[in-house]
Amino acid sequence: MIYELRIYDCLPGRLPALLKRFSEQTLAIWERHGIRQAGFFTTAIGENSNRLTYFIAWESLAEREAKWAAFVTDPAWHRARDESERDGQIVANISSQLLTPTAFSSVK
Repeated sequence: MIYELRIYDCLPGRLPALLKRFSEQTLAIWERHGIRQAGFFTTAIGENSNRLTYFIAWESLAEREAKWAAFVTDPAWHRARDESERDGQIVANISSQLLTPTAFSSVK
């Protein structure tokens, strides 16, 4: 397995809009594309309380390339994003890392 760590730093006050978009729209679109989330987190204590951190589980880089490409070109995703940003931009910065578990990891 490969795990993708994605971190979304929201503009001040916009985290609720991002959480709503994920819970009400994005996850259903992911499900149609076979994208498997492995956990979502907000920052309780730390440097940025306007941050959403999450993991996606992939079988391979090839799976990620195919499924992510299908997702980002899906018209339903574009509608959801555009609708959620009617009141302004939500995300200031997105970072992504692809991680592989170590031999001694409890997550494989």
